[in-house]
Amino acid sequence: MAVTITVGTSMTAHRAVEPRHCTERGAHRILSTPNLVLFLEETAIEALAGHIGERQSSVGSRVDIAHTAPTLCGQTVAVTATVTEVDRRRVVFEITAHDGVEQIASGGHERFVIDVDRFGARLAGKSAPPR
Repeated sequence: MAVTITVGTSMTAHRAVEPRHCTERGAHRILSTPNLVLFLEETAIEALAGHIGERQSSVGSRVDIAHTAPTLCGQTVAVTATVTEVDRRRVVFEITAHDGVEQIASGGHERFVIDVDRFGARLAGKSAPPR
């Protein structure tokens, strides 16, 4: 299982904040924290995409962020994922997010590279009816 991504590799992805990503606070629709986490996971997945095998994927194992400022529906969020550590299948990212006005989040995210077939077999075992 070869992981070719290296420390320092970085990717920035832009996400439009749509009504489905929002929660209401008073008269305002703002980006929810769970959807911010979705944006950061998607960015890390995209950063890994060209550095793992065809039958590999990744699963998130840790998210540790501070969501420090609100973002309005209709704004665009730029999420940057930068690799800070690679340990065999484990890849750690530093995450920042900015809405064009201010930084809205920072923190860390960890993913493990998996073999899709082995992972599927493991899940099939979990879904088998108990005896």
